[in-house]
Amino acid sequence: MKKAPLIVIEGIDGAGKTTIAKWLVEWFREKGLEALYTFEPTDSWFVDALKKYSDIRSAELDALTYAADRIVHLRREVIPALENGVIVVMDRYYYSSMAYQGAQGAPVEWVREINRYALEPDIAVYIDVDPETGLSRLKKGVGRRFPEYEKVSLLKKVRSIYLDLVEKGYLLMVDGRKSIDEVKKDVLKLVLSRLSSFSNF
Repeated sequence: MKKAPLIVIEGIDGAGKTTIAKWLVEWFREKGLEALYTFEPTDSWFVDALKKYSDIRSAELDALTYAADRIVHLRREVIPALENGVIVVMDRYYYSSMAYQGAQGAPVEWVREINRYALEPDIAVYIDVDPETGLSRLKKGVGRRFPEYEKVSLLKKVRSIYLDLVEKGYLLMVDGRKSIDEVKKDVLKLVLSRLSSFSNF
């Protein structure tokens, strides 16, 4: 049984989710709580192998690969941490698969189905920005892990799916166009409002 919350931060490339996720971990630590930052897709051999199949990659292959990577990530790192009372803040989760692979043509509900065994987060926050704003914030050509997804036309579809997930109640939305301090404040307010059931809050 998990003793700590699982928090997910989502958003398109350049939304600021990594900055916010890492900041949230530091905020918890400053309060004397154990917290872990982690991200998906991970650096597992599943993801490494996927990149070697560039000639036959598809939305379905990407989705299946990321689902397998996710199960390994959960069992090896995330669930043990939660069971030991460590707050886990995830930078992307299965919502990213729904949004990105959905935007590439995979049925969104099918992507959700192949992730049915993924642990449900206690809160999932989506930081919203338009694709043009997001891409303008990225450092061009500096260690980008998945540049193949950094296209305005694709990200418009990704954002549309994210907004649909917000509408359906999967995600809570924060306006990522605000200043970083305002975004931090809005995210923290949402997170703390959902974690009252845990003894440390």
